[in-house]
Amino acid sequence: MKLHRAVLAICVACSASALAQVPSPTPPMGWNSWDSYGTTVTEAQVKANADAMARDLKSHGWQYIVVDIQWYEPNAQGHDYAPGAKLAMDEYGRLLPAVNRFPSSANGQGFKSLADYVHSKGLKFGIHIMRGIPRQAVEQNLPIRGTPLHAADVADKDNHCRWNPDMWGVDTTKPGAQAYYDSIAELYASWGVDFIKADDMGSHLYQPAEIRALALAIRKTGRAMVLSISPGPAPISEAEFFEKYAQMWRISDDFWDDWRLLKKQFDYTRDWAGYGRNSTWPDADMLPLGKLRVTAKEGGGSPTKFTADEQQTLMTLWCIFRSPLIFGGDLPSLDPATLKLITNDEVLQVDQHSHGSHQALEEGNVRAWVASISATTRDYYIAVFNLGDETTTVNLPWNKFFVMGRTAEVRDLWAKRSLGIKGGIEIELAPHASVLFGITHLQ
Repeated sequence: MKLHRAVLAICVACSASALAQVPSPTPPMGWNSWDSYGTTVTEAQVKANADAMARDLKSHGWQYIVVDIQWYEPNAQGHDYAPGAKLAMDEYGRLLPAVNRFPSSANGQGFKSLADYVHSKGLKFGIHIMRGIPRQAVEQNLPIRGTPLHAADVADKDNHCRWNPDMWGVDTTKPGAQAYYDSIAELYASWGVDFIKADDMGSHLYQPAEIRALALAIRKTGRAMVLSISPGPAPISEAEFFEKYAQMWRISDDFWDDWRLLKKQFDYTRDWAGYGRNSTWPDADMLPLGKLRVTAKEGGGSPTKFTADEQQTLMTLWCIFRSPLIFGGDLPSLDPATLKLITNDEVLQVDQHSHGSHQALEEGNVRAWVASISATTRDYYIAVFNLGDETTTVNLPWNKFFVMGRTAEVRDLWAKRSLGIKGGIEIELAPHASVLFGITHLQ
């Protein structure tokens, strides 16, 4: 692993294109403001979450702080969108942080000061953007930076977002279209952005042309920025395209704290296992854990609706699948149980460094996943899940999953304790519960 990291460091230093192509050698781990603050997050709240991550999570690998949608809307409310809302914008039709919510953005500073604050904590900074060009820029027909062209020259009013009223699509066949995307990527790079969540691209009308335009624009900046494509479900037939142009892409629609949605994720992850090459990652979406919906419009927040067993199942599936881990709850108010759940280094190791993860068993309500601990040993991780609403007993020999001897040493990764020598999985699982074991081969 040390050799791999050394080689990666050399490659990243080789060229600007390499910087843009390899920004996420392992699944990104971070926080996003959407689940807790919706459209309303402020600079003070972002800093508070950065402070909490630096204090409690950074040492466990968590590093991204991402400001989600509507940071350019001064009067955004809850998790809703307001048609015709006034947006903050520069003279080139590029959205800017709303100064009343992000005071350090005044005088054209954008997110530079806030990104510097996040970086000072040893963390990385990200933003959410919508596909396309602001409708207000088109109405004013603002110029496209570095060109004699204007917003109306590239806008595609027949290809706009169906659920957010702020943007028109960009027709990438038009002169000036790539220049517009180049201009926004250049702006984000100047702010010190490390992560871009690009919305209305992966599904709800798949937009490969604008994904490609944004990806190429990011590469031109020479700055290593993770490109995360939303929403899903991304078409699995386009996996090679996503692997070429993005570092993350959503495999499902928005995921919230609802057991029915979590159960469905088992099908999405099963189908996407094995995809994601060259340091790219199919994304099972954010972790709606901790305190959610803390906006004033929604009553100031409430704990996740997932039970303790469901929370462990969520983390176990995301980690054995090797999804990016983007926490959605409010970090400053983390309760001890949730903090313990997301800082178990033995479990996080599965997400960050396992190999060949895949679903190995689907029998009734029981699912099992297997991954190799390393590429060179006959040691494994195995996760077993009960998706049913009744307690179930699982009794399966090792040869159901691996080519190995009749017995193996077993470690419970969630409990961080050895279970001794066993001949297979022998466990009683409560409804919606799971286990995650490390399996050491015995010669």
